[in-house]
Amino acid sequence: MSLSDDLQKEIAEIFAAQWSKREGQVVPEPKDIALKNDAVELDATVLYADLSKSTALVDSSKAHFAAEVYKAYLHGAAKVIKSENGVITAYDGDRVMAVFIGDSKNTSAVRCALKINYVVKKIINPALKKQYLSSTYEVQQTIGVDTSKLFVARTGVRGDNDLVWVGRAANYAAKLCDLPPEYPSWITKAVYDCMAKDVKTSSDGKAMWEAMTWTSMNKMAIYRSNWTWLV
Repeated sequence: MSLSDDLQKEIAEIFAAQWSKREGQVVPEPKDIALKNDAVELDATVLYADLSKSTALVDSSKAHFAAEVYKAYLHGAAKVIKSENGVITAYDGDRVMAVFIGDSKNTSAVRCALKINYVVKKIINPALKKQYLSSTYEVQQTIGVDTSKLFVARTGVRGDNDLVWVGRAANYAAKLCDLPPEYPSWITKAVYDCMAKDVKTSSDGKAMWEAMTWTSMNKMAIYRSNWTWLV
């Protein structure tokens, strides 16, 4: 049987097979979901942390310098995510995806975003400048956070597969990373409405978030911030 014949048969089976679904209480791993039409549904908050202008960095810098920036940013973001009980679900070049579940998922994800901003501004950039005195490069990044029901399935082929996260939160969190890095943290109204007061307003009563309109996404209400949170 040719590859074409195999694909026609297998893809027809994907569309024809009934789905087996169950509510999830933890963030699943690939081994928890069958490769057939099997899925876990989660109420979850998704965070994407993305290194801004990475193409320009690669084009204008030596490979080892760009690699060090990638490593420093992703290492810092990952450590913060884990400290806030987020589960890292994917690394994709210059970005990392994390999922938060539970009653405080929105607050944890938002505090995580503010902490990553602190790491970039107060730890990574000073360390970079100390090592490379003549460099004018400054790390910039954008984080997107959204919350929704997620449909988690396993995709790929036997021996080479991973999870796919289907739902608004995964899609919108990634798209928010395309917004300007001058405000590194972007969240949807759904997240803002459910997060705790201490990540909305500072201890002296100042608003930490500014309401905006996401023009390219049907004028959706979103919020942006350039605040940091001490790690």
